[in-house]
Amino acid sequence: MRRSIDDLRIFYGEPAGATARRMLARRLEDAWGEASNCDVLGLGYATPWLEAFVGARRIVAAMPGGQGVERWPLAGRNRTLLVDDRRLPFAAGAFDRILLVHALEEADDAQALMLEAVRALAPAGRIILVAAARGGLWARSENTPFGHGRPFTRRQLERLVRGAGLEPTAWSQTLYVPPWGPMLPMADGLEQVGRRILPGAAGVILLEATRQAYARIQGGAGATVQALSPLPALKPQPAGRVSRDLATRRERP
Repeated sequence: MRRSIDDLRIFYGEPAGATARRMLARRLEDAWGEASNCDVLGLGYATPWLEAFVGARRIVAAMPGGQGVERWPLAGRNRTLLVDDRRLPFAAGAFDRILLVHALEEADDAQALMLEAVRALAPAGRIILVAAARGGLWARSENTPFGHGRPFTRRQLERLVRGAGLEPTAWSQTLYVPPWGPMLPMADGLEQVGRRILPGAAGVILLEATRQAYARIQGGAGATVQALSPLPALKPQPAGRVSRDLATRRERP
């Protein structure tokens, strides 16, 4: 059973949720910037990050039936809808960017969800999966949404996207700070230390994938977060292989 929309809303209004939101936002900004001239779909509970894509042509937030739906944004035209995540109500190729957050871990059939997401992805589109990391402390805390359902390893996410016909292009990790109140103010410092000496302690994995991987991508290319780099960022990866590092280049869509 999925976490309810009320539980998710409450969590992201608390200090741990605010920290998670901020750390993930940095990675997504490195990857997609403002998503200029793109049609963007957020699947699961992605609304805490969608407002950053100010250059997007269109933004839609699709929330699974078992979770529930809320109005977003609070002002202006509503952009959310309740969906069956195994049969999305979108035309094939409708979105240039698709972001999955709190979508995979509690899905009844993660592969079916991925196949539907890929169907809605434009031929040159890009997708980012955000999932609880199996080895991290956030997956072990039931006080956060990341502590419910199935956590993932990077290789499991790679198999998932390949099974849906995509190829991984970049990956990243974040949330090295434990989900404990007294530790949350140390989040920024622990991001730097964790990437260097405790890469397996990250709470969340981000994996980007496209329909085809390129050895060298320019201009609006796939990127990822570098686990061992002193600066968090994204970089393109060789075809058929996903590096464990993130680039120091800020990418623009």
